Amino acid sequence: MKRLVIIGGGLAGSEAAYQAAERGIEVVLYEMRPDKQTPAHTTGDLAELVCSNSLGSNDSISAPGILKEELRQLGSLIIRAADETKVPAGSALAVDRELFAKDITEKIAGHPCIKLIREEIRNIPNEPVIIATGPLTSDALSSDIINLTGKNNLFFYDAISPIIDADSINWDRVFKASRYCKGGDDYVNCPMTNEEYNQFYNALMNAEKASSHDFEDARYFEGCMPIEVIAERGKDSPRYGPMKPVGLIEPKTKKEPYAVVQLRLENRFGTAYNIVGFQTKLKYGEQARVFRMIPGLENAEFLRYGSLHRNTFINAPLFLKDTLQFKKRDELFFAGQITGVEGYMESTAMGLIAGINAAKLIKGEALNPLPTESAIGSLINYITTCEPDRFQPMNINLGIMPPLEKRTRNKDEKKRLVAERAIKAISMWKGEYAEVH
Repeated sequence: MKRLVIIGGGLAGSEAAYQAAERGIEVVLYEMRPDKQTPAHTTGDLAELVCSNSLGSNDSISAPGILKEELRQLGSLIIRAADETKVPAGSALAVDRELFAKDITEKIAGHPCIKLIREEIRNIPNEPVIIATGPLTSDALSSDIINLTGKNNLFFYDAISPIIDADSINWDRVFKASRYCKGGDDYVNCPMTNEEYNQFYNALMNAEKASSHDFEDARYFEGCMPIEVIAERGKDSPRYGPMKPVGLIEPKTKKEPYAVVQLRLENRFGTAYNIVGFQTKLKYGEQARVFRMIPGLENAEFLRYGSLHRNTFINAPLFLKDTLQFKKRDELFFAGQITGVEGYMESTAMGLIAGINAAKLIKGEALNPLPTESAIGSLINYITTCEPDRFQPMNINLGIMPPLEKRTRNKDEKKRLVAERAIKAISMWKGEYAEVH
């Protein structure tokens, strides 16, 4: 039987190694730390948490909570370690990061089917392999990935705009149209008067920004300029950029607005909208405060906040199957943030699925995609079916999960029904496909 090589000992790589090993596969896990450190890590432990010790909401009817419960259902090593090393954090799941990483390191290093090698891998091996190197993939391996994908399909920078729940938009204040009537009514437009624009601009200029980590490059590309950086160039700069009203006529006034904010559909279900051109480094609370000044978004619910930071990810819709296999090479899998997911638990989930599927492939068994009704399945569906020309990393949120057959405006009821459907779907998939034998 072939062995499985896994590159990267973060959350995704550790999870993938554990899942494959539990299924009897000989795993070789390569981690270059501590011999070669990244700019962000400080230890040689596997699954070291860098930015925060919080793994997000543990509320069972929130999207992050649903994802965690699915990981528990599927026997995740990472979520088990988190539950065992958790610290008080209200409704969130937070961990003692030192105990957390040490626990995972001990379990991986002590597993009879896993060989842990502390060495940098500079080229992709020609055998069953999972690449799980995360946002700080080494330059050498990045170059080899570029040989596979082409230089324009491996990205090193996130430029993410906020995403709004469609049900939270005030539809009486907005109108659907495309500029110069080209493209039908593809965009939702939030018109602003001169006074509304001035108030918004002043709030934007005075809003508190998130500080950059030392390992992040603070230079911005023109195509992903933060909205607040555009505003710093001059008061009218946003009006000549992402907020330009040219070619749009407001039905109520029959005139061109002073400024406009456009929303674009984020998914085929029509449940979520992206704020076009609003990449930002504002703190999350400030994003909510300032962006709710936009007409029509007074009560906006944010499914994802905007951000800009260093990252490494492939253009997944072009290259990945829904099994996380590389389309042109079945024995090559990608897992973790390099697939285009955001967040600790999201990365873990990609590692878990890649590990299970790689084990199945090596054993000669069929690979079955996850149901999209599940949180994990919806994430994989997003990263593999999104439009490649506007693909950006995504975290788990209710907006990327399929809508309920019977819609309800009761938010808690909606969350409860989505959660029940997701857990049922993942349980059935596990029973039919993912049990450990």
